[in-house]
Amino acid sequence: MTFALIKERKSPPDRRVVFSPEHLAEAQLAFPEAKFIVESSDIRIFPDEAYEKMGFEVTDDVSGADVMIGVKEVPVDALIPNKKYFFFSHTIKKQPYNRKLLLAMLEKNIELYDHETIVRKTGSRLIGFGRYAGLVGAYNGFRALGLRDKLYTLPKVETLADLNEVKSELDKITIPNIKILLSGTGKVAHGAREILDHLEIKEVSDALYLTSEFTEPVYCMIDVMEYNKRSDGKVGDKYKFYKDPTGYESNFMPYAKVTDYFIAGHFYGNNAPYLFTREDAKHPDFRINLIADVSCDIDGPVASTIRPSTIADPFYGYDPKTEKEVAFDAKDAITVMAVDNLPCELPKDASEGFGEAFIEHVLPAFFNNDEREILKRAKITQEGKLTRRFSYLQDYVDGK
Repeated sequence: MTFALIKERKSPPDRRVVFSPEHLAEAQLAFPEAKFIVESSDIRIFPDEAYEKMGFEVTDDVSGADVMIGVKEVPVDALIPNKKYFFFSHTIKKQPYNRKLLLAMLEKNIELYDHETIVRKTGSRLIGFGRYAGLVGAYNGFRALGLRDKLYTLPKVETLADLNEVKSELDKITIPNIKILLSGTGKVAHGAREILDHLEIKEVSDALYLTSEFTEPVYCMIDVMEYNKRSDGKVGDKYKFYKDPTGYESNFMPYAKVTDYFIAGHFYGNNAPYLFTREDAKHPDFRINLIADVSCDIDGPVASTIRPSTIADPFYGYDPKTEKEVAFDAKDAITVMAVDNLPCELPKDASEGFGEAFIEHVLPAFFNNDEREILKRAKITQEGKLTRRFSYLQDYVDGK
């Protein structure tokens, strides 16, 4: 079986890749029966020569490969019929802008495996760039704080070589006496927490955070049952909440009244309560004035996230009174960081971390008869049709 690392063709360009040269060499050692080739690219963070030095064929024509492995969406005209493809398709939530892509894969008899659908039996994801989104998102929030309040200057992550340089820059700054709230307990939230811990910001309990002021910066990490509650006042169950969030309401406002900087690192499920609404943000006791929305759901659970921002221009302001966008440093505005492709700023580290997980969880499935059913769960299309697991996308395919 031949695997190809394909060139990223989406614009703006993404420099990440699923395997670094070193991890591709590891994969070859682990699976000697496999053949790996690399599509030539002048974009990716690792140059063609680095793969050639490891002994891999680098070519402009990968049409002979069986499995195509990329990061972002493949343009329709670049899809090769009758292949297996791995990439982030952004179709599983019925995203309108990628409907034509899913249609094309069905028409071209392509087997699609979305990186987001590579999950355990429980449904939790096995691979992803979440940690790096959290790392960069939290850093960017502190960068916004420094610029807005003229406290210090941090360089953009994309100008730094790797995570070590990111942390070295953080060593040069002093964080003022603020209260920081971090939502979520997954890879994104733990990536953000890594930044907070590197800055040696003290973590405090939920109860202490809500009732006390401090003489130093502190942070509190909250799970879904902290910022949601049952409407009937009974004790909530997060596993039941994940299955069906009806009967729950937001419990975020007690936190909003005592927080300066909010890092949104949670996963937001369909029909779950919003964390805070535009009306909530108008409340005179609403204290949050800086948000790093790593989750970045537009017009969703974080009311101030009215659009995604970009790596080139990462910050904007949200005026709660007018509900309009203003300058990121405007008086009484909430400063918003809502870049939706944060791991792109740290392509080397993100690629290396992703490759490790892909080797551990995905490649073995091709050679052990998919004993953990990793591929079976992840497969979205087969023989020109949706698989049973993804049959809910049929109305999306049909344009209804």
